[in-house]
Amino acid sequence: MKDEQLQFEVADLGASDYWTKMVKCQDACPVNTNACGYVTAIAEGRDEDAYRIARATNPFASICGRVCGAPCEVNCRRGDLDAPVTIRALKRFVNEKFGPETGVYSHYHAGANERMLPPNRGDYERVAVIGAGVSGLTVAHDLMRLGYKVTVFEAYSEPGGMLTAGVPIYRLPRDLVRHEINAILSMGVELKCNMRMGRDFTIADLRREGYKAIFLGVGLPKGRKLPLPGSDLPQVIDGLDFLRAFNEGKPLELGKRVVVIGGGNVAYDVARSAVRPRAVEMADAASDMERTERIAYDVARSALRMSGDKEVHIVCLEQRHEMPADDIEIIEGEEEGIRLHNARGPREVLHNQGYVTGLRTVKCVSVFDENGKFNPKFDESTVEDIEADTIMFAVGQTSDLSFLNPEDGVETDRGLIKVDPDTYQTTAPDVFACGDIAHGPRLFIHAIASAQIAARSMHDFLRKTRTDVVVRKRWLPADYTMYPSWDQIQRENPPVIESERRAASLDIIEVNFPVAEARKQAGRCLRCNINTVFDTSICIACNGCVDICPENLIKLVGLHQLRYDDRLMQLASEMAGISREDLAGAGDEELKALGALMLKDESTCIRCGMCASRCPTQAIRMKKFDFYRECVTVQTINMKIKYA
Repeated sequence: MKDEQLQFEVADLGASDYWTKMVKCQDACPVNTNACGYVTAIAEGRDEDAYRIARATNPFASICGRVCGAPCEVNCRRGDLDAPVTIRALKRFVNEKFGPETGVYSHYHAGANERMLPPNRGDYERVAVIGAGVSGLTVAHDLMRLGYKVTVFEAYSEPGGMLTAGVPIYRLPRDLVRHEINAILSMGVELKCNMRMGRDFTIADLRREGYKAIFLGVGLPKGRKLPLPGSDLPQVIDGLDFLRAFNEGKPLELGKRVVVIGGGNVAYDVARSAVRPRAVEMADAASDMERTERIAYDVARSALRMSGDKEVHIVCLEQRHEMPADDIEIIEGEEEGIRLHNARGPREVLHNQGYVTGLRTVKCVSVFDENGKFNPKFDESTVEDIEADTIMFAVGQTSDLSFLNPEDGVETDRGLIKVDPDTYQTTAPDVFACGDIAHGPRLFIHAIASAQIAARSMHDFLRKTRTDVVVRKRWLPADYTMYPSWDQIQRENPPVIESERRAASLDIIEVNFPVAEARKQAGRCLRCNINTVFDTSICIACNGCVDICPENLIKLVGLHQLRYDDRLMQLASEMAGISREDLAGAGDEELKALGALMLKDESTCIRCGMCASRCPTQAIRMKKFDFYRECVTVQTINMKIKYA
């Protein structure tokens, strides 16, 4: 703790916002997954319980165990101590035991959290969902459980949206995707593929056919291109188009020198897919080999020979530390031979007689201005030409709203569908939209969270009700044991296959944790729902807790150090029976003599419980803050709609 101008927060046991925010992983999760709960269950060997907890609020728990952006890990309080818990990979660990990928859907259906659905259910109307991506299927999942008759219309030949079109096959097994989608369909959802809005039907058609509410989960299917000279050449490709074709096993033809423009995860998805051999090459290589135990290795070596002279480059504006791509993507991409050109701005696609020959770039001096806004500055005198015969853009996504007609009543704003940000209702009362088409590109887990709100809102619209989400909370005695040496265990990422095999095959690159390692990594959790609760009425200020704390995070702080915090000075005034005016006029020495407050720095508490065991008066006790969210429904009339 610093000795000057300390920052404080005062919370009593009834301050639920404070204590729920203490469990930072759950608070950061858009669907409020109890990561602390399932990680703890894994550490204790309760894997079935862990799956039930992970699945409870997330209809795509298995997929998120593979490809979630994991805001829970970003906010994990263990990261304040050394490194976050490997929360996402631990979710995968239990999903593979009990999730839909096992081919058995009973655990999936039983694990759904009924509390997060409105309580009034029945045999309800027909609703239409446009788009079988994560948002559309989440809406279908929730509305089916409420009793609606749901039909999902998908433009392509199979469901999944960006799960199948945008996530590389080396990251996410397609069998897993099909199983998790089939688990939703098995609830009774009707799926109609090869049905494109605007081509095969319209919103007006759906209304005439008796659908009482319509959900638009069409996403952002098109990639953006920069308006560079030469960008209209045939060898300049939309990275999303390439990913979709590659994932379908029908990749677009590439040259031997490929440049990908972009610095995010999608750019690395494109580049790392481009490094890999085409599916047809893999099949040809396999057909020439004997079907022996060594076939997988031989196919990989053959594919590596076929693609060994391929060069793949990434060009981005950002410095290495500014790049939006995850560190693991950049590191693994480098291991696979991808060449990174940082701080470069593309200026022109070089070409000769209609064929791409390279990309001209200039130095990017800065990406953001002094206010943190995107406003890149360039040094046009520092030029670098990168040889290329194929260039792919991965610099963002755009919508295709050509299916909307004026009579639909659905308004748009800057390429997105205009919605009420609280309910995701559009300007047409019976039409709802969420996910990327409503708020722009975000993580899958954000699309799931917004779809859960949209489903509740559609239900409220049809039932003429209002559903609120409330927090139920209680304090329990904390009967717990930390994992042996939990505070010393270092983070280990899940293993990956060797880089040579990665670059030469389409194999899933990440390997699941072995059981022993999963238990160990789960044991690193600091159990943020366990708290040291102080009873100041029986504290004798013996300083025993201060002396024994291994992290030095409990401290007696003199009142002179608190004069900058009005809340704590008011608290000191009440406890000491001295007016605020007298405290304000006192000097430092006088304030020191008046007393002190006991403060705890929660940022690095490791839940060892030594302070509680040392306290001679039991003024410190370890307690568990148990909480959950629940939907409650109230009648309402004249629901007001506001739009972003």
